[in-house]
Amino acid sequence: MNHATDQSPADIDASYRMGFTVGEHSARHMRRIVRMFLAHWDMAELTDAAELALTELVANVVRHVPGRHCTLLILRRPGGLRVEVTDGYPRPARTVEALDGLAEGGRGLRLVEAVTDRWGTVRLPGGKTVWFECDAKP
Repeated sequence: MNHATDQSPADIDASYRMGFTVGEHSARHMRRIVRMFLAHWDMAELTDAAELALTELVANVVRHVPGRHCTLLILRRPGGLRVEVTDGYPRPARTVEALDGLAEGGRGLRLVEAVTDRWGTVRLPGGKTVWFECDAKP
């Protein structure tokens, strides 16, 4: 089972996990990884949404996480995709409801909410996981 989100093995068709220390250009490489898996899994229709949402989550790691280390987990589930970015920074991600429309930050989470079917955060001892899901269209 995935420690962060309690996905049971029966709910996962395939997965990819890797740790990264990210920088300003890392999102490009991580998008390529997601694109490759989605093409291989015949889920290319989810590519645009997954790439945009992942870019925003990686940008938050670059911007806010000391050391910029994170783990990327991509899960193919029946009917869709789940992507998780876990970091060791205990400050929780803000909720969209708590965002000030005029604030400098937080717009990325609004984009994640707009292009994915679901997203959220899970607090962990010493860190957090921010995840999103995209449903495959029938």
